[in-house]
Amino acid sequence: MLRFGASTGNACEMDLDHIFISRLKLLIIMTRAYLEGYPLGAVRKRTLVGNARYIGAESIDLEQLIPIRNRQSIKDGMGFDHVFYQRVKLLAAMAKTIGKAYPMGEHRQKALRENLDMICSTLEFTSGIRKVDFLKVA
Repeated sequence: MLRFGASTGNACEMDLDHIFISRLKLLIIMTRAYLEGYPLGAVRKRTLVGNARYIGAESIDLEQLIPIRNRQSIKDGMGFDHVFYQRVKLLAAMAKTIGKAYPMGEHRQKALRENLDMICSTLEFTSGIRKVDFLKVA
C-alpha cells in the first residue's frame, strides 16, 4: 500500500496558522485562475467570496498578534509584517469583488497581479496555474 503525506516524525496537528496559509494559497490560486480567464461558475464565485471573507477577517486578527509573535520564536514562517497583512486584506477585498461579479478594469487587474506577486514571493509559493487543467471547469 502506498502512503502519502508527511512522515511520522514530521506530522503534526493543524493549527489556525496552517489553515490560514492553506486558505490563502487557495485564494491565490482562485484569483490567478480568474486573471488567466478561467470561467467562474456560481459555486466557484460563492467559494471565492466565502474564502475571501475568512482570509480578510483572519488577517486582521493575525496582524494584531505581530507584537506578541515578535517576542516568541517564529513558527512555520508566520513571521510576517504589517505590510504583508495589508496586502492580504487587499487581496481579500479584490477577491470579493471578483466573486460578486463587479467589473474589473485593466488597472485593477494590474494591481491585483502585482499584489499577488508580492504575496507569493513572501510565502515563497508558486501555484503553477498554467499546468492545472481542472481549473477550466466552472
